[in-house]
Amino acid sequence: MSNPPAEGAALHSLSPAIQDLTRLNTLGLVSRADAFVTLTDPAQLPAVSRLARDASSLLVLGGGSNLVLPERVAGLVARVAFKGVRLLEARPDAWLVEAAGGETWHGFVETCVGQGWDGLENLALIPGTVGAAPVQNIGAYGVELQERFHSLTAWDVREGRYVEMSAADCRFSYRDSVFKHGEPGRWIIVSVRFALPRPWRPVLGYPDLQRHARLAAGAPAARQVFDAVCEIRRAKLPDPAVTGNAGSFFKNPIVSADTRDALAGRFPGLVSYAQADGRCKLAAGWLIDQCGWKGRTLGAAGVHDRQALVLVNRGGAGAADIMALARAIQDAVFERYGVRLEPEPVVV
Repeated sequence: MSNPPAEGAALHSLSPAIQDLTRLNTLGLVSRADAFVTLTDPAQLPAVSRLARDASSLLVLGGGSNLVLPERVAGLVARVAFKGVRLLEARPDAWLVEAAGGETWHGFVETCVGQGWDGLENLALIPGTVGAAPVQNIGAYGVELQERFHSLTAWDVREGRYVEMSAADCRFSYRDSVFKHGEPGRWIIVSVRFALPRPWRPVLGYPDLQRHARLAAGAPAARQVFDAVCEIRRAKLPDPAVTGNAGSFFKNPIVSADTRDALAGRFPGLVSYAQADGRCKLAAGWLIDQCGWKGRTLGAAGVHDRQALVLVNRGGAGAADIMALARAIQDAVFERYGVRLEPEPVVV
């Protein structure tokens, strides 16, 4: 995919229109786009580049699961809805699988498990799209996307051309990538390729998985891990279709071992995880819970009563409500622990 498609009729298929975004973000924040288009065919990409040149900004929208949207988005909003999943190669060491950027992430994971392309089951039930997954470098239950990532195809909106990007190009780090720090709206992720390991081995180091009855007896199949992860997530996290939320709102802070030891001396119940580089990851949910925020409400926004990492829309909340709550939680945690929490979602 190195050459751009011809513009032709694709230009006429993109007519930006006003769009209510309230149902297109999982927090359910009241929001409206002044100019909105849906991309269903990569042949429309040159038209996006043309429209973006005349717009004040470009917001690329996937499943809307990792965004805090303002009441009004003044620039162009392009929702990625490309579809398709295919096996590219069955190598001795890996299944090489490609998915279009508009595929739902959970649907893609379920398809892979159903086909015997195992390795993504720990990432089941994460909301959002395949194209958004590398942006956030999603991870859960002991598996990070970058561990399964092979490469991706993106459209460079500014240059009007396709680019192929490796893991090094994406500059992955904890819940982070080049896409979160480069020019906003420059990249539209068209498709992503994954190398899923052969032979497959379950990743069961996460405490919740070790305690799960479904996984306790012998070596589980990938489907059993998939089902267990879904059960755990459903027990802990609210369904965005029922209660507006963006999943984990804060990153788990990473601190030096000395800082962790000093905190553990003052707070004996401190939950932390040693990292390969010698640093330690603190459990943000535990920090928030210990500050008394679990289940509390501030205006139209609140903290989930079963998972303190999750901020929820109690009904009619806007970005200002969510961010006021987030700042109050950050201040409380910093005052008590001297640690500054960083939000996971992109604040538009």
